[in-house]
Amino acid sequence: MTGPIDFTGKTVLITGAGSGLGRAHALAFAQRGANVVVNDPANAETVAAEINDGGGKAIAHAASVTDGNAVGDMVEIANEAFGSIDILVNNAGILRDKSFQKMSDGDWRDVIDVHLHGAWTVTHAVWPDMREREYGRIIMTTSSSGLFGNFGQANYGAAKMALVGMMLTLAIEGEKAGIKVNAVAPIAWTAMTQGLFPPGTKELMAPENVAPALLYLASEDAPQGTILAAGGGAYASVSVSHGTPFALHCNNSPEALATEMKKRAENGEISGRQTGPGHTIQMFQAAMPGS
Repeated sequence: MTGPIDFTGKTVLITGAGSGLGRAHALAFAQRGANVVVNDPANAETVAAEINDGGGKAIAHAASVTDGNAVGDMVEIANEAFGSIDILVNNAGILRDKSFQKMSDGDWRDVIDVHLHGAWTVTHAVWPDMREREYGRIIMTTSSSGLFGNFGQANYGAAKMALVGMMLTLAIEGEKAGIKVNAVAPIAWTAMTQGLFPPGTKELMAPENVAPALLYLASEDAPQGTILAAGGGAYASVSVSHGTPFALHCNNSPEALATEMKKRAENGEISGRQTGPGHTIQMFQAAMPGS
C-alpha cells in the first residue's frame, strides 16, 4: 500500500462541478487538502460554499467551458487566488439523446461543443503554465458509451471517444513536461443509468464512489495515458488494443481476408463486441458486496 494521497498546496479546477459527479469530485479533493475551483454555470457558488463552510478553500466560477474568454478569466482568477492550477478535471457535459435518424444538427453540435471543444478550451488554457512549471495532472471524463457504444448516443459517444484520443495524444506530449494525462469512465446512479441497476443500490452506485479514481489519477504516482472505469468501488483498466498482425501476401484478397478473420474469431483471437450497457452491468456486478 502506498502512502496517503494528499493535495495540500495543490489547486484543482473541476468543470461541471455544480452537482452529481463533479460535486463529488470537488468535495473529495477538498477533503484531501486541495484548493478547489468549482466551475459550473449553475450551483458553483453553492458547492464552493459547502467546501468553505467545511473548512476547505474554494472559489466558484460560472464560465461556460465553450466560452474561451470566460475560461481565460476563470484561469486568471484561480491563479490570483491560489497561485496556479495543478490539476484539471474535465467533467462538464450535457446530454441530447436521440436515435441517429431523429438527431438534429443542433443535438450533435451542442454535445460535441460542450464535451469535446469544452475540454479542449479549458485544457488549452492551463497547458502553457503546466509546461512552464513542469507539473500537471489532467483527467478527461470518457464514458462506456464512447468506449463501447450505446443506442441513442451517437453524439455523446463520438465526443467521449474523441476525448480518449485527445488524452492519449496529450499524454505523449506532456510526458517530458511532467504532465500526466489520463481518463476516467465513471459509472454512477443517474437519471440516465438508474434503469440498469436494481432497486436499493443507489447508495452503492453513488457519485462519491467514483471519486477515489479521480484522486488516484491526480496523485503524485498517477499513471500516464490510462483509461480507468470506476463505479461502486469497482474498477477496470480499459485499453485501445489490437490483435496480432497477419499478412496475406500469397492471396491478398477480400475473400482471403474474410476467411482469415472468421478463423481468428472462432479461435478467440478477436474479442467479442462489448456494449456500453453491458460494460455498466459488468461493473455493477463487480461492485456488489460478495462478488
